[in-house]
Amino acid sequence: MLKRISVSDLRIGMYLHELGGAWLDHPFWRSSFKIEDAQTLQKIRASGIREAWIDTDKGLDIAGGVTEAEADAEVELDLQASIAEPAPPPRASTEEEIARAREVCAQAVAEVGKLFHEARMGKAIQPETLMPVATKVAASVERNPGVLSALLRLRHQDTYTYMHSVSVGALMVGLGRQLGLESSKLPELGLAGLLHDIGKVGIELELLNKKGRLSEEEFNRLREHAPYGHRLLAKGNASEIALEVARHHHERTDGSGYPDHLASDDIRLSARMAAVCDVYDATTSNRPYKDAWQPAHALRKMAEWSRSQYDTRVFHAFVRTVGIYPVGTLVRLKSGYLGVVIDQNEAALLTPHVKVFFAIDKGRRIPVRIVDLAEDGDEILSHEDPTAWGIEDLQGLWSGLDRPLF
Repeated sequence: MLKRISVSDLRIGMYLHELGGAWLDHPFWRSSFKIEDAQTLQKIRASGIREAWIDTDKGLDIAGGVTEAEADAEVELDLQASIAEPAPPPRASTEEEIARAREVCAQAVAEVGKLFHEARMGKAIQPETLMPVATKVAASVERNPGVLSALLRLRHQDTYTYMHSVSVGALMVGLGRQLGLESSKLPELGLAGLLHDIGKVGIELELLNKKGRLSEEEFNRLREHAPYGHRLLAKGNASEIALEVARHHHERTDGSGYPDHLASDDIRLSARMAAVCDVYDATTSNRPYKDAWQPAHALRKMAEWSRSQYDTRVFHAFVRTVGIYPVGTLVRLKSGYLGVVIDQNEAALLTPHVKVFFAIDKGRRIPVRIVDLAEDGDEILSHEDPTAWGIEDLQGLWSGLDRPLF
């Protein structure tokens, strides 16, 4: 049985199933193992993570704790709270925005890659040179907040850093829009997202691309990218928002983040926004050491962590930005079909537009049809893993693309 407990209650002999936070926040990226010595136990407690899941069938148990069913109920309540207010309606459908968003992706990735390359070569950077592309990112997100970030998940691992930066920029714009920030401020938020990981140019590529678990020393070295990025941007006269986001996008509201261990209101709004956007995109992307989570699963894990790690108002707004079931999510319907989400229904995020293509009882494809769940009356029972169903062309079904963008 899986059980969530406080990290302070972990003991030697327990089987650690999962730490209560994203793998980019601690050095235990492969976190399922039995705790067999005091040194490992101390490293877990020193990681800053406050909660952990243990498997009582594989190791020692403890009185109390939270069961899976209880945790699932907490998450559902949190997600329901997220959709209490409607999201701003899009100005374009997914189908209408895809072609324009592809062009924005290509230009943004090229410009970010150029700037990162120049910085790695020791050249002085000029952050404002990315403002034109940040403005285009903002315009795409204003037309439809789900398309650009969904397209950016269609990428190879070796383009991760640049596309991750563009994706965080797009998510920052969408989140700012959802929080009601002025439209004139959205490109600046997008620019901060594009630049948030610029400090990684100071980290050795061998470390950034390492496939195995990082040592404590390697993890501490990786953490240096946040203050280093802040210093680079300060030399380039970057905006205050870009500086805050670069230095503090790994801070957590419970004080467990880095580099300054800020907590709650000591973390500025832009950095609290970036923390959510960064973790969502990182966990939904294939990495050298970790396979991507499905977007809906990532949101549910983040909802589990949000009680201590993220600003509640910001996280709820983020859920409204991408949807309970983000664009590109495979879903199982009550009617017995599988479909892929192609558009959100901003007035009711539990009833998106779905492209239905698979009959479960027959175990085969059917002619594609588009269903607006708000009008059809069908319901989503669950989000599904495409690999479990042998579906290899999910990206093509919703985007029309048969290969990654880059």
